[in-house]
Amino acid sequence: MEEQIELVLDKYRSAGRILAEVREEAVGRIKEGFSLLEVAEFVENGTREKGAEPGFPCNISRNEEAAHATPSIDEKTVFGKDIVKLDIGAHIGGYIGDSAVTVDLSGSNDGLVKASEAALNEAIKIIRDGVSTVEIGETIENTIRARAQGYKPIVNLTGHGLLKYNSHARPAIPNVKYEHGVILRENDVVAIEPFATDAQGVGKVVESGNAEIYSLIKAKPVRLREAKKLLEEIKKYQGLPFAKRWLPRERLDMALRTLKNTGVLRDHPVLREEGKGLVSQAEHTIIVKEDGCEVTTRKTKT
Repeated sequence: MEEQIELVLDKYRSAGRILAEVREEAVGRIKEGFSLLEVAEFVENGTREKGAEPGFPCNISRNEEAAHATPSIDEKTVFGKDIVKLDIGAHIGGYIGDSAVTVDLSGSNDGLVKASEAALNEAIKIIRDGVSTVEIGETIENTIRARAQGYKPIVNLTGHGLLKYNSHARPAIPNVKYEHGVILRENDVVAIEPFATDAQGVGKVVESGNAEIYSLIKAKPVRLREAKKLLEEIKKYQGLPFAKRWLPRERLDMALRTLKNTGVLRDHPVLREEGKGLVSQAEHTIIVKEDGCEVTTRKTKT
């Protein structure tokens, strides 16, 4: 049993190592005037070239966007003086690495970037077998709020567990203190994911705009020929999120609408800060250990 657990953990480690390499390379491509679509495709293709598969579409969320923004197939947008959240995933056989970093192209939001980074680092310090998600959430919240600039955590975004072909499994790991929580145990694999907003923000996100990311809920019989074909196509993702731009384009909108309306698919609209505050994000994947934790998505020194 211990050998089997270690084999699984090694797949998480391998996915995390690949993800860290891709993340570092991708950050260098986030520059004013560079294409969002080209960065997303670089991340996804680079992940495949290194021996893994994308755990979900490359998220490139800017300014008040917090999550679920990925370019469309005909996206022409380029980076401006944005605060950019790059949230990426890789998996090997369904075992996922999930990591995010914020790049400030404006040069004026360094404090906000550091708030989420510091919250992540402080949370990592306390993770061990027996730690409660209440303690983790409290640590994240206190670290972000301690900054003099009036930063606050996003209350309705959380970290999460990672299971085979499940990129958002239980437990939810809050970014604020809650009364009740879950105890983490040795060999649990989780993503710690602080989000911070500035003084203009209210600390909450809402759905906004069209969705470019979907995931399978449950396969069901459908009549429309294009919907049937599309359902067969998306089964290969085994429940992991996928991008609309990854799909065959023949009558795609009709097929997606049919699958969504019949409860086969869910869409994931862009999440924006409700008060239009700027948002920063930091994230690592963690294996819980008896007396600490192992960060799988941190770039190893050579």
